[in-house]
Amino acid sequence: MGDMDGQVDHYIILGLPSGAEGSQISEKEITKAYRKKALELHPDKRPDDRNAHSDILQLNASYEILKDEKARKLFDDLLRIRRDKQKAQEEEQIISMKLKEEIARIRAMQANKVASATPTQRKEATVGGWESSMDGGGSGLDKEKVLKVSWEKIGDDYSAQRLRELFEKFGKVEDVVIKSSKRTLKRGSALVVMASKDAAVAATGTVCGDLTNPLLVLPLQPAVATAFTRPHEQHVEPDGPKLNNLVGAGYQSFEASVLKKMMQKV
Repeated sequence: MGDMDGQVDHYIILGLPSGAEGSQISEKEITKAYRKKALELHPDKRPDDRNAHSDILQLNASYEILKDEKARKLFDDLLRIRRDKQKAQEEEQIISMKLKEEIARIRAMQANKVASATPTQRKEATVGGWESSMDGGGSGLDKEKVLKVSWEKIGDDYSAQRLRELFEKFGKVEDVVIKSSKRTLKRGSALVVMASKDAAVAATGTVCGDLTNPLLVLPLQPAVATAFTRPHEQHVEPDGPKLNNLVGAGYQSFEASVLKKMMQKV
């Protein structure tokens, strides 16, 4: 009986327009088209055509579907879905092509930014809970220019700007890095990078800041001592905590992470 699985467009078989236009054709017009097509495809008029018999069978099958109201409605729905699917595929291809173009544009823009960026461009760095704005540059970071600063968190706290103003009395300040960890609720700490060793030495051991909450200022890397100790003198540990323990292990971890970040900058 021909192809009855919906893969054939029955309107085309009868020589009628398909799609949305075909669904509006009346049953009378369908019958008229069938009769006309049946005369054209009749096997008696095509004695040498091997497909004559199968063509007339397909014509009859298509006509049976289109003249049945329920079957025709289902077939119209099937054609509509096919049209929507084809349209969706075309739109998908267009959108996919546009997306590829946008991705290529974004990558090219990022590549241009990297190529045009300068080594001294300002970067915001977050390392192990420490946040800093690195402004300085140079060929390397001299640890003897770095000061460890700590204070008790009582009364007004010390900001990076406040610390910069205080230490600029001893010389130019290149950078100030304040710890922002939640663990430092009772004690504040920071690293202050001076522009010169002399400025760092001048600030070391001084009492600065508010008298009610003074700053403890220590060198990150003390200068090598030039004085000699007599052989018979024994080294005596001073009372109180050792130098490296004044600000705690957390501060030492902070030093390592920030210094590493600073070294990567240069």
